[in-house]
Amino acid sequence: MTPTLRMPLALLVIGLAGSLGAVDITPDLEKVLAQKTEVLKGWAASPIVVKAVLDRNEKGPIAGMDNEKWKSVRRTDDVVKDLSQNGAAKFLGRKISESDGLYLRAFLNGARGEKAAFTEKTISYLHAGQAKFDVPFTTGKTWQGKPELDTVTEIHGVQIAVPVLSRGKPVGVLVVGVNLSKLSNPSSKP
Repeated sequence: MTPTLRMPLALLVIGLAGSLGAVDITPDLEKVLAQKTEVLKGWAASPIVVKAVLDRNEKGPIAGMDNEKWKSVRRTDDVVKDLSQNGAAKFLGRKISESDGLYLRAFLNGARGEKAAFTEKTISYLHAGQAKFDVPFTTGKTWQGKPELDTVTEIHGVQIAVPVLSRGKPVGVLVVGVNLSKLSNPSSKP
């Protein structure tokens, strides 16, 4: 384990900006995030994840569902239950549980940015047009968001998006929230 991983979060993540919760990622933390991105690529390659995306792509987005309508859909609705309790959602939920808080949430998008699975209901149903979807889907490369403070959990996190590939081509996108404070803990799991 490198000494950097044993440093307090304040040394790894510099520039806490008051109530905005903005942070800058240091080169050492960027290396650790790159390692975690490789783990997420493994999740995205899981047959159950690929199948969920391919199945969603065959069906397409839910008829009439857009981001505005999605906001009014309750967590107890059958549509939400289907997306949060399918095989891919359960697989992602297990991975997150096994991470001891390192990974926070995950959602899986089909080819049009629509949800194929998630561990918690997302704010948006469609992510097409957003970098977290567009970059991995159109380029096959990973995307990393800016660090943000989750005002509900008070956890500094960053979203990482990786392409879901079938026959070497992007067919969907997996987005996972990573807990930055856990990365400063030397006992954090992959």
